[in-house]
Amino acid sequence: MKNKILLYIFMTTTLSVILLSCESLNDIYAPREPEEHDLLDGPIEGLTSAQQIQHLNGDLAFTDEVFTAAKGLGPVFVGNRCASCHEGDGKGHPFNGFIRFGKSDSLNNPYANFGDGRNQLQNKAIPGYAPQVLPKGAPYSLLIAPAVTGLGYLDAVSDADILAMADPDDLDGDGISGRPQYDYPPEYVTLRPNSIPKGDKYIFRFGKKAVTYDLLHQTADAYNQDMGIVSAYQPNEPYDGLPNDPEVSDKTIGDVVFYLKTLKAPIQRNQDDPKVIAGKGIFNQIQCAACHVPTLKTSYSPIETLSYKEFHPYTDLLLHDMGPDLDDGYTESYALTSEFRTPALWGLGLSKDSQGGEVFLMHDGRARSIEEAIILHGGEAENSKNKYVNLSVLEQEQLLAFLNSL
Repeated sequence: MKNKILLYIFMTTTLSVILLSCESLNDIYAPREPEEHDLLDGPIEGLTSAQQIQHLNGDLAFTDEVFTAAKGLGPVFVGNRCASCHEGDGKGHPFNGFIRFGKSDSLNNPYANFGDGRNQLQNKAIPGYAPQVLPKGAPYSLLIAPAVTGLGYLDAVSDADILAMADPDDLDGDGISGRPQYDYPPEYVTLRPNSIPKGDKYIFRFGKKAVTYDLLHQTADAYNQDMGIVSAYQPNEPYDGLPNDPEVSDKTIGDVVFYLKTLKAPIQRNQDDPKVIAGKGIFNQIQCAACHVPTLKTSYSPIETLSYKEFHPYTDLLLHDMGPDLDDGYTESYALTSEFRTPALWGLGLSKDSQGGEVFLMHDGRARSIEEAIILHGGEAENSKNKYVNLSVLEQEQLLAFLNSL
């Protein structure tokens, strides 16, 4: 009996030591829990319980819902779920990029007769159908999806603030002449309070060329053009242009729109690093901040926690002429072929996390580093690019450290 008790004590003690050792090893070798500033996804602070539930519903629809032919996919499409192009809510990769072709009627282009001149190539198809083929001779552009975090803040910037940043005639003589994109909004959107129209046109702010009015417009268009999913908002099939019954509910689209509106803003990292601090000064010094405006503020938003907030996206939401090197002959809406809307730089340093560990920047992913993206800037940004080239090696390193911290 005494021997059994001693054996039991020995086995219990040994097991405890093993368990404690395993816990210690887990502490050493377990993957590090990512810090909040290392993640792009996550909700903004201050949501009510009901809003948190709607955010989660939108997250599930955006991230997890996979469409099949039985659920309405296609018959021609680009991806089968929202996250196909926005893994982790981050930037897309050229592998899952999309092609748009054609340009505006003002440029006498025959392909503008297809829809609104913003024709997206559906390069995949369900069984029994053929993928679309790029029309011979059509000007086109490969586009990669942007990160989707912080969009609710950009959506809530007032028209007045956007116009205050515009200088279409370069009256201040700095060589930078950003202008807003005006277009006709679809009937189903709700116009922003205190909008400042130009005739029947309103300021658009989302997309590479600022071709969608708000996040409902963007979401309904993405369901239709990216996945071939018909909704009450976009009732026509992209395959043949004919109307069909909705394949996604208004509630689901509303949840996804709410999810996009309530994703947090990216959080800058290493803000106290001397290199980052110095790089921020250089960013301003060489006039990068003239287009990539560091700080904006929201106006009224029906989501209370988004109203009247200061935030730091590094964009002016305006169209700028980026020069001949980025002009691929394709455009949308009323933008010139060389004009692009200033992309927000927040989250730039996390781009590789959703792009397979590498970096693909600019509208088509052609830049393989931040430095290469800077060098590709032309047109209104030519002066800033030249100032970057003339910086010392140390100053260039400091600027890149700052940009990587965003």
